[in-house]
Amino acid sequence: MQAIEVSHISKSYGKVKALDDVSFSVDKGEVFGLIGPDGAGKTTLFRILCTLLLADQGTALVDGYDVVSQMGQIRSRVGYMPGRFSLYQDLTVRENLEFFATLFGTTVEEGYDSIRAIYSQIERFADRKAGALSGGMKQKLALSCALVHQPSILFLDEPTTGVDPVSRKEFWEMLGTLKERGITIVASTPYLDEVRCCERVAFLHEGRVQGVDQPDIILDRFSAIFNPPGIDKSVAVAQQQTGRENVIEVSHLVKAFGTFHAVDDISFSVRRGEIFGFLGANGAGKTTAMHMLTGLNQPTSGTGTVAGFDICKEHEQIKKHIGYMSQRFSLYEDLTVKENIRLFAGIYGMRDEEIARKTDQLLEQLQFTEHKNDLVGSLPLGWKQKLAFSVSIFHDPDIVFLDEPTGGVDPATRRQFWELIYEAAGRGITVFVTTHYMDEAEYCDRISIMVDGKISAMGTPEELKQQFHQPDIDHVFTYLARQATRSSD
Repeated sequence: MQAIEVSHISKSYGKVKALDDVSFSVDKGEVFGLIGPDGAGKTTLFRILCTLLLADQGTALVDGYDVVSQMGQIRSRVGYMPGRFSLYQDLTVRENLEFFATLFGTTVEEGYDSIRAIYSQIERFADRKAGALSGGMKQKLALSCALVHQPSILFLDEPTTGVDPVSRKEFWEMLGTLKERGITIVASTPYLDEVRCCERVAFLHEGRVQGVDQPDIILDRFSAIFNPPGIDKSVAVAQQQTGRENVIEVSHLVKAFGTFHAVDDISFSVRRGEIFGFLGANGAGKTTAMHMLTGLNQPTSGTGTVAGFDICKEHEQIKKHIGYMSQRFSLYEDLTVKENIRLFAGIYGMRDEEIARKTDQLLEQLQFTEHKNDLVGSLPLGWKQKLAFSVSIFHDPDIVFLDEPTGGVDPATRRQFWELIYEAAGRGITVFVTTHYMDEAEYCDRISIMVDGKISAMGTPEELKQQFHQPDIDHVFTYLARQATRSSD
């Protein structure tokens, strides 16, 4: 029996055709994946099936009900977890759960048995605001909110973006228990290990369904997109000089919030032109450490220099010699591509003639010349990502800090992004990067892995695999992260 039937659905936004004659079906109790590159139409399809958006053409049935004429029946039967968790950051854990229960005309008490296994893991933080939770904790709360009214179908739009590998594995284990209860699950994800957790997947590309089959069959059939060739590190290494000076030096750095040490006595150095991976589970202390290195926060104790400037006394000078790119890309969505470039170049103090010359070069390099007057908000995610990185190094900084820059991006686009990273490192720019993609960690010259505020391991990817007798960095990370003693909150 079918839980979802999609028949010839099309949807356009102006001249852009987001969905083009899409048809497929999902069996009851099935774990079904919607996969494809950025801009393929996955989120638009989720919104149509959840009755949040009307299609231009075609029909769709969810649990036997029409998405247009029977919206009310569908909304009482589905749970929807969009990207960014859909939580209210200023409400507590308990208040978020009560709010979602009220929306569906139920109570937390009535639906507690359906969320007990998941919610019990965060229930001791019931009075904490959602904005103060780690990614993994928000994920569990958002899933609890989506399940509190006991839906028969669960829609998950990239639910694990920005979450560390161990928390991602735990999340999919939770989905396994939901399947055992007969809940139909439709999920989109950019992670190949999660794609393989689905029973079947539909591959969307440019708004059209290219194939529906078992995960391995689809991944093999479209390997150019999902499994692009790896980057040749030897070329990048040959471009880099040996015996470079250190551009980051940290000694016994501590950041305490009351009695809690978010960063607990870390020491390391990073060389010029090095690609340095800064890894750790959610709550390990990575972001706090990066905030101190970029001048956004002051250490409690310890010393450090970035680009030769003291992190305690010269943080304003540090900001002039670094670039920074966050997971949210740091671009202004209501400005054009060219306006964003000019704005950030002006902030960095570049001269008008230099800005004009380098802007034309950058637009040509990114093949954005025809799109220079497009609003950034209209660009695909992968384009925004490449533009944001290029803007962050437009002023040729000594160091660029990248905080999970490829979150939610498909493998082929991530590979293109890392080609830009290698090019920047070849020019002598130090790249300090955090990521939850362990295949990206393999691309780094050296990596450190933080656990409970301390650096538990540091070295080249090969050194760490040998030291911990693991086949890849994913296994090294998991081995160390599971030794954490403090909560990931």
